Amino acid sequence: MDLVYRPERYPFLTQDLPGVGGTIRLLPEDFQVEEVPAYLPSGEGEHLYFLLEKEGLTTRQVVEFLRDEVGVPEKAIGVAGLKDKHAKTRQWFSIPRQHEDALCLLENLRGVRLLDAGLHTNKLRTGHLKGNRFRILIRGAKDREKAEAILKALAEKGLPNYYGPQRFGLGGLNPVRGYQLVKRGKGRGSPWLKRFLVGSLQSLLFNDWVALRMARGLYDRVVPGDWAKKHATGGEFLVEREEEAERALRLEISATGPLFGKKYPEAQGEARALEDEILARYGLRREDFALRRGARRPIRVPLQEWRVEEVPEGLWLAFFLPKGSYATSLLREVMKVEVDAPEEILTEEGE
Repeated sequence: MDLVYRPERYPFLTQDLPGVGGTIRLLPEDFQVEEVPAYLPSGEGEHLYFLLEKEGLTTRQVVEFLRDEVGVPEKAIGVAGLKDKHAKTRQWFSIPRQHEDALCLLENLRGVRLLDAGLHTNKLRTGHLKGNRFRILIRGAKDREKAEAILKALAEKGLPNYYGPQRFGLGGLNPVRGYQLVKRGKGRGSPWLKRFLVGSLQSLLFNDWVALRMARGLYDRVVPGDWAKKHATGGEFLVEREEEAERALRLEISATGPLFGKKYPEAQGEARALEDEILARYGLRREDFALRRGARRPIRVPLQEWRVEEVPEGLWLAFFLPKGSYATSLLREVMKVEVDAPEEILTEEGE
């Protein structure tokens, strides 16, 4: 039973297309991420939204600065998602309006720049964004046509929605610690850390499910008993008719996999058997995740707004991905090498 995250376990969708090689993240500005918010601040309310550009800092480090130096209670700080440390990112935060005057203390946090601010009626919460725009330099890559062929194929079939290595921690060991928590129910660390570790185990099981569906020829298919996601609206429904297969082939809908927990739509029939196969691989049961809420995640996501620019340093890729998906999943397809090896990253979910 191997619960260590190893990216080579997960097949490429475009394995028949040669990659461009190269390296990423030599400099923070090589990896640029901009949040696309679900809404902008309305101009009134008791919460202050502000847009930060940051380099060399995790989202968690900014939250801790706001808590420790600005004096904002951690529960009152809002973020829509987590962003990579080794990148140049633009991300929205929110704090109660009463702390507005202390926001100038951000000048003491090296690596951040305040770009915008405005009032809104509610706290910013996880998932309150449409997605992220990326602009990434692959240094040493020269073959623009290869990159474009891969991106075209991903745009047609959808990008495999694997969780990236950022989710699995140093050495890819977070799922092992998460397994110990769900089996023993005890462990050291803060509640936030424990949730993160169990979430890492959920993520590994999901990645295994994606790989299994790909191996069975079910990546761009739905089967009776699947819960499918409508990409245009985000709605989910139980697949009961085989006619839905045509919609899946057109990338209108996709099968969703489980993030096991106490409250989520459960698959049926053949689709459920595939999920059971993954659980049995590790001696797990659905009941082991009773303390987690649970959710479903699509097997693939649409790739939009993509383009490639060739420069002397290599290839710039620009693209948009919906919230919760990982740019590293796209980069490994284009480069055909593993990116952000677990030994080199921190336990921060980088979208």
